[in-house]
Amino acid sequence: MRQQFEVAERVREVIGRAGCTQREFARRVVMDPSKLSRSLSGSRRFTVAELARIADAGNVDAGWLLGTAPTGGAADTPRPSAPAALPDSGRPLQIVRETVRLIAERGFHAVRVADIAAACDTSTATIHYHFPGRAELLEAAVRWCMDEDTARRAARTATADDAREELRQLIALQAPYTERQRQQWLVWMDLWAEAARSTAIGRLHADFYQQWRQTVAEVIRRGIEQGVFRAVDPEFSALRLTALIDGLAIQVLATTPGEGGTTAEAMDLACNAYVDSELTVRPTVGTTTRPSARSTAQPTARRSGADEAGPPDRPGP
Repeated sequence: MRQQFEVAERVREVIGRAGCTQREFARRVVMDPSKLSRSLSGSRRFTVAELARIADAGNVDAGWLLGTAPTGGAADTPRPSAPAALPDSGRPLQIVRETVRLIAERGFHAVRVADIAAACDTSTATIHYHFPGRAELLEAAVRWCMDEDTARRAARTATADDAREELRQLIALQAPYTERQRQQWLVWMDLWAEAARSTAIGRLHADFYQQWRQTVAEVIRRGIEQGVFRAVDPEFSALRLTALIDGLAIQVLATTPGEGGTTAEAMDLACNAYVDSELTVRPTVGTTTRPSARSTAQPTARRSGADEAGPPDRPGP
């Protein structure tokens, strides 16, 4: 336990020298902000992969973070140049959003800086002013998608009554009802190919996907503790559910809206059927339980106006 707190203190030092907020640092290392908070408080252990990314982002030795190396700490290392903060307004945000749109339409490798400049009605010099190179721009677009997805998941599940409803809300965010949501899924699908080729962007995507699956596993684990889910293996159940989400989303994307085939509504319904049949505790004879708002029939209605206006939804990958 003492080592756990010592590791947390070293991570705090790295964050302090990074000159950014804790939430921003979590984004840089592709880590859920709530997980980072729990790890810093000592209620959760950092994983080896998380510490490796923290060491890389803070330009420190991973052994120093673990307490196994006497030197190489933040105090002995020049402060690294921090990646630019994700854009939240103005021209940089326009550039990132157009980059995401073009990746969805043409594919990751087919998008050129000149294409992005034309879509933004500006010059390539302006693009390079905000993003030095194509690699930085594409990474910013990926990170923007990830950050938006994490924020929307947190906002959507904040008012859930229990873990079962929280899981239903997570599923609701995945069904590609709108054009923007379909666009987001197309981006993730293209990045899966990058992950298969072990590129830097692909590894970033793979790490984020692991974070998404762990989020689902933790919700299932809480549901077991609350008594709304059966005593299943959270990790294996999360693997099955996220695979179901991915497979159905691909079928939805392969169907032109309004022309038959798998629909977003059918995907939503099928995923919730999995929750009901494989996870939810079945009431015993003579016991009444509160019915779930979405356990029996209809899938979630189309996203509200606020959701449709926002960034596209995709968990990880």
